[in-house]
Amino acid sequence: MYSLNPTHLPLYLRSPRVIATACAAVAASAGAAIYLLTRRKPSAEELERERRDVLARSGRITDGTIMDTTVAQARNDSDPSPNDPGSAIPAPNIIIYNYRIAGVTYECAQDVSTLAEYVHDIRTDLPIQVRYAPHNPGNSIVVAESWSGLRLKSSYPHEPADRG
Repeated sequence: MYSLNPTHLPLYLRSPRVIATACAAVAASAGAAIYLLTRRKPSAEELERERRDVLARSGRITDGTIMDTTVAQARNDSDPSPNDPGSAIPAPNIIIYNYRIAGVTYECAQDVSTLAEYVHDIRTDLPIQVRYAPHNPGNSIVVAESWSGLRLKSSYPHEPADRG
């Protein structure tokens, strides 16, 4: 009669427990490989949003200065003229800023094209607040969906009443 266990294997591999464990290990490895190959990878926008959320929740705050802003050049004919005094100033796409931590000056830029509603009337002549990662100070933001370190034009102090 033929034995169910193969005889060409060494004695320690003939045990049913060892064979079952090896089959379970192969199945688990195949399942992990299938998961890693077929899982949905986050897009660049999702990764950037998550980075902003983490910094807005747990980043440290320091003072900074806006050095420059860039605005997209594309304009529609329906947009107001830039020479028209009543026209709105377009929201910037990139904010370039600097800040100093422990004697080191960092100069960074943040793409804010997806955050236009939060940066539409920023003041570049006032200091800003910067949130940065404590273990990587170069990883920083000035605005996120849940936090802003920018000064907006709507935050002008009220004009004093005319004395006269």
